[in-house]
Amino acid sequence: MNRELLMLVDAISREKSVERDVVFGAVEAALASATKKLYGGEADIRVSVDRDSGEYETFRRWHVVPNEAGLQVPDAEILLFEAQEQIPDIEVEDHIEEPVESVPIGRIGAQAAKQVILQKIRDAEREQLLNDFLSRGEKIFVGTVKRLDKGDIIAESGRVEGRLKRNEMIPKENLRTGDRVRAVILGIDPTQRGPQIMLSRSSGEFMKELFAQEVPEIEQGLLEIKSAARDAGSRAKIAVLSHDKRVDPIGTCVGVRGSRVNGVTNELAGERVDIVLWSEDPAQFVIGALAPANVQSIVVDEERHAMDVVVDEENLAIAIGRGGQNVRLASELTGWRINIMSAEESAAKHELETETVRKLFVDKLDVDSEVADILIAEGFTSLEEVAYVPMQEMLEIEAFDEDTVNELRTRAKDALLTMEIAREEKVEEVSQDLRDLEGVSPELIAKLAAGDIHTRDDLADLAVDELVEMAGLEEVAARTLIMKAREHWFTA
Repeated sequence: MNRELLMLVDAISREKSVERDVVFGAVEAALASATKKLYGGEADIRVSVDRDSGEYETFRRWHVVPNEAGLQVPDAEILLFEAQEQIPDIEVEDHIEEPVESVPIGRIGAQAAKQVILQKIRDAEREQLLNDFLSRGEKIFVGTVKRLDKGDIIAESGRVEGRLKRNEMIPKENLRTGDRVRAVILGIDPTQRGPQIMLSRSSGEFMKELFAQEVPEIEQGLLEIKSAARDAGSRAKIAVLSHDKRVDPIGTCVGVRGSRVNGVTNELAGERVDIVLWSEDPAQFVIGALAPANVQSIVVDEERHAMDVVVDEENLAIAIGRGGQNVRLASELTGWRINIMSAEESAAKHELETETVRKLFVDKLDVDSEVADILIAEGFTSLEEVAYVPMQEMLEIEAFDEDTVNELRTRAKDALLTMEIAREEKVEEVSQDLRDLEGVSPELIAKLAAGDIHTRDDLADLAVDELVEMAGLEEVAARTLIMKAREHWFTA
């Protein structure tokens, strides 16, 4: 029987072009499955076949778990203290094994054994095909639509299949069986049943790879696509940078008479693509990203990672775009939160901010409006600046003498100390359930406390825009955090 087993393994290995170890593994799985049925329950069985003689041994195994965890699967687990009675130096996550009687191959049923073995071999073949495909380093999957699977498209390239999920398709695109399809490879999902190569036609990466194929200068390293943003099926933006002064990045990507960008647009179902010049200067980058709108002025808020962009009335609708599309894509492209406003709105906001700073100086420095306005006119916007800018800078203010400057700096430091003590007291009032919430950092705790948010329910009651304003978070991050805070409402 052992000799026949070795002959069978060799025959299947040659016929299916798979390693002998894979076939041995399938035989071991079939024997283990048959043995497990004898014990019932969830017993863990391991079979080991000698690759040279064909002889095999069978073992029943128990997984060692912590004493305090208890037994979740009694048929296959053992507590640490019990395991240590048998093997003193054994540790959690180890296994204890004991030999048991092996099931003769003839008793496991030829059909059952064959099915297990063939399934293992099919899995091995599929894995080998997948590895061969991935080893080629291709980023674009080119194939044909093979079938539909619950709204997803299964595409085939040679003998390899990929899955294009519904939410990764271009909206309103109608792909049918037999159609040629191209998509970017997002990665491998080993948990998927069936095709494990995950594809996308709606991601920014797909557009970037299409440009890389259309524009040789990108492959040569002369040009680089720094970022991309898409409203799939409608409009997109890419930011490009030239590493060679002789190469015009925008003109090169557009191509003669638009040939290159049109090649990308045609693949993206007519999606309009704006090509933007990337800049190290964030303000200049945002101005380019908002094209074709003309920007009057721009104010950068580094702390909130946001920009106020002022445009005239004629450009207001263009800058925002239909349904906010233009500003949304520009924000995604640059990574900055962009607030579009008219000159009147900007003036009103500036006046409000000035009034806020004036009130801060009057209240905390105990000065009159005239002194506060002098500080504001000289560019001071916070108590920290009054307290800690170099002494010489404040002495250059004509309206102040040295005694006045020293007094202002002392008052500012005292006010900051008082405010810090009050802030710490507020932070101490924050409940432990809010501190323990995933995604809540000490910095965020301080901002929430300043906004009188002390419990998880306080956070859950906030609107997204309120949290964005209070904590300076991105909208998506704010929404995620609020939903996390509300989870206990639905699980209680």
